[in-house]
Amino acid sequence: MGARLRSYAADAIGILQTRLELLATEVAEEKLRLGALLGYAAVAFFFLGFGAVLLALLITVLLWDSHRLLALGVFTALFLAAGSAAALVAARISRQDARLFTASISELAQDRDMIRPDNGPKDH
Repeated sequence: MGARLRSYAADAIGILQTRLELLATEVAEEKLRLGALLGYAAVAFFFLGFGAVLLALLITVLLWDSHRLLALGVFTALFLAAGSAAALVAARISRQDARLFTASISELAQDRDMIRPDNGPKDH
């Protein structure tokens, strides 16, 4: 009986170790993905922002003698609208459910279901 109990304990520890290794792998993969995402987003933000400002300056200088205030007003409105839209999208994304550790949670649920004794059909 003691050998059987030790065997069950060893199996349980093995399953737990496998699940923790899966969890650690998922954390490492998510960390790399987020790092790459943030890096590329920062580069894109910098160059697109710089390009938009230079374009606004170019058009304003071209229209300096006739409609400089109109050009400045239009670009100000466009930049503020784009910034507001980006802030709203960022807020919506931050409220979404995270999908981190879904594989680990699924595997742990399967393990729990395998271990749980079958109580037969339940009456509701």
